[in-house]
Amino acid sequence: MKITLSINLGGSSFNIDEDAYDELRKYLENLEVHFAREEGAAEIMNDIEARIAELFRVKLSGYKQVITIEDVREVIMILGKPEDFYGEEESKNREKQTTGGYHRIYRDPDNRILGGVCAGMGAYWDIEPWILRIIFTVLIFAGGFGLMVYLILWIVLPEARTTAQKIEMRGEPVNIQNIKEAVRREFDKVRKRMNL
Repeated sequence: MKITLSINLGGSSFNIDEDAYDELRKYLENLEVHFAREEGAAEIMNDIEARIAELFRVKLSGYKQVITIEDVREVIMILGKPEDFYGEEESKNREKQTTGGYHRIYRDPDNRILGGVCAGMGAYWDIEPWILRIIFTVLIFAGGFGLMVYLILWIVLPEARTTAQKIEMRGEPVNIQNIKEAVRREFDKVRKRMNL
């Protein structure tokens, strides 16, 4: 018989075994210590917790309602440990050598002109969004077909709202290092807008 606890992680409630809770708590405490001096540490931690919650939701089903220590260890392997990222340059090189993460197409709210369809497709296929914008414009003037396709894609494609979704949109693995870099880029964008 095991003791289970109820926790709130990334805005979601989970039932978790006591030993799994201890492992998760230690992991999150290590991350907090690792990111303590980083600009936007709270944002980074919130995004990491949201990603952990997403991964936990996948593990649950009608038959399985409790997060186990194996689930926690699997999530830690996916995200990586803080000590894996101490050598900044080394980790960037290692990240480029590993295979990409889950790749999904979203609308890009950060680089959009209208709905973010072209920006999202550009991020997905790793091409400049202006090329897709020109293609859609040509298709619009060549019979209106482009407008219909664009509107359908605007309705069908979800918007990349979370940091994890924005990372997935680019095809990168959603791990601690990429979340940290994404939050850092967001802070730099905000800082540039404030200086203008």
